[in-house]
Amino acid sequence: MVLLLGATGYVGAAFSSYLQKRGVAFETVSRSDCNYYLEGELRQLIERSKAEFLINCAGYTGKPNVDACELAKADTLLGNAVLPGLIAKECAAAGIPWGHVSSGCIYSGRNEKGEGFLETDVPNFTFRDGPSSFYSGTKALGEEALGCEEIVGEDGQRVWSFESNDPVYIWRLRIPFSNVDCPRNYLTKLQRYASLLEAENSISRLEDFVAGCFACWEKRVPYGVYNVTNPGSVTTREVVSLMQEIAREHPETGLPVREYEFFADEAEFMQIAAKTPRSNCVMSSDKLTSVGIELPLVHDALRDCLLNWTSQTLV
Repeated sequence: MVLLLGATGYVGAAFSSYLQKRGVAFETVSRSDCNYYLEGELRQLIERSKAEFLINCAGYTGKPNVDACELAKADTLLGNAVLPGLIAKECAAAGIPWGHVSSGCIYSGRNEKGEGFLETDVPNFTFRDGPSSFYSGTKALGEEALGCEEIVGEDGQRVWSFESNDPVYIWRLRIPFSNVDCPRNYLTKLQRYASLLEAENSISRLEDFVAGCFACWEKRVPYGVYNVTNPGSVTTREVVSLMQEIAREHPETGLPVREYEFFADEAEFMQIAAKTPRSNCVMSSDKLTSVGIELPLVHDALRDCLLNWTSQTLV
């Protein structure tokens, strides 16, 4: 039995669909039925469900984007930093393992070696090491609440270390996309924005993310932090170029045939379109691969989604 929190959200709904297709027994609970932000109610929920594993997709992301979190800081802090700590406490008391959906938005750029960020790289887009968005700051605090902390070795190297003995997976999602038109879908957003910011990122196809996360539990891989992104990285221009190519060659997809405008630079983007800085980063998924969980390459996943594009609305 799996207990799924946050099942009405974009990621939570994908988990719900995946578990249902796999025939996995699971229970979803909405906050209107049980306010699991309250310690006592969460404890009763876990006890009543007799869950063997808990998946937390609950949190606060802001709609239509993270700018909204700047106006709802209390909700953002509660959902992304306080709630994970509360779940950790209650799962430990009940003696059950669990998985938490975190985010790669706690990084910016590449690591000091010029490579994709590893799980052991100290976050550099947070309250402690900014500037960052309020959303990113709270997601980093959420990882700290679960036992991650910065360790400085004898050689002076800073390391982000998972110091807890609790049986928990911290799954980092990065810019989710799928083949289904949806306001939360990265590919939908690119189609609807008047102008775009050129940036390089690692991204996660939603179905691959969910499958990769659940595989951690099925395979009983070591607990800790995992970057669950499709291997590789892409630039905004690469994505829209592929989108244009497929729109012209495969009109049956319904993808719009249009030219895409870009901001001159990040400064112009911040002046015109954003209220808070954005995380753009490249992450390594080598750790996930090393435990036998391989996701499709990012360019292959993108092409597959665009060739099978559907305008059906999920959320």
